[in-house]
Amino acid sequence: MAAQPEILAELRRLRARVPQLTGALVAGVDGLVLAHDTPGVEAEGMAALTATSLAVAVRLADTTGRGAFRELLVRGVHGYVATYAAGESAVLTVLAQDRVNVGRLHLESRRCGTRVGELVDAAERARAPAAVPPPAAAPAPTRTTAARTRSARTPRLTTTEPRTATEPPTGTEPRTTTES
Repeated sequence: MAAQPEILAELRRLRARVPQLTGALVAGVDGLVLAHDTPGVEAEGMAALTATSLAVAVRLADTTGRGAFRELLVRGVHGYVATYAAGESAVLTVLAQDRVNVGRLHLESRRCGTRVGELVDAAERARAPAAVPPPAAAPAPTRTTAARTRSARTPRLTTTEPRTATEPPTGTEPRTTTES
C-alpha cells in the first residue's frame, strides 16, 4: 500500500500525543494489517480479532438501530482496547494503559482515525481501475397496456350522529349502544 509510511507516521504521532498508548494498528475490515506500531503484540492476530469484533459491533449497532459503526471500547483489568472507524475500508485499534485519560484517548484516536481513513480511502481509489462506462443498453421494448380505471369510492360518514339500522358501519365513529 502506497500510504503505509504516512499511516505509520500518523500512528507514531498518535502515540506521542497520548503517552499511555502501548500500541496502535490499522487494519482493513477484512482483518489484514495495513500498518502497525504494536511492540510486543502480534499484529496479524490483533488485526484478525479487530475484524471479528468489528463485525459483531456493526451487527449490534445495526440491530439496535444505532446507525453506522463509529467506535468500540473494551476495558480490561490492565487497560483498554479501542477500535475506531477509519474511512470506508479500515479501522484503527489502539491499546492503552489503565491510567489513560479516556476522553483524551477518544479525542486523539478519532482524529487519527479520520486522517488514516482519508489516507486509506485515497490509496484505494488510486489502486482501483478507472471506471469503464457500461456498454450502451438496447432500448427496452415498449408495451401497450390497457389504461387502469378506478371506481369512485363511497363517501364515509363524517358526523358523530348515531347510525340508522340501514347504514353500514364505517369503523370511524364511536360505538353507541341503544337500550330498548
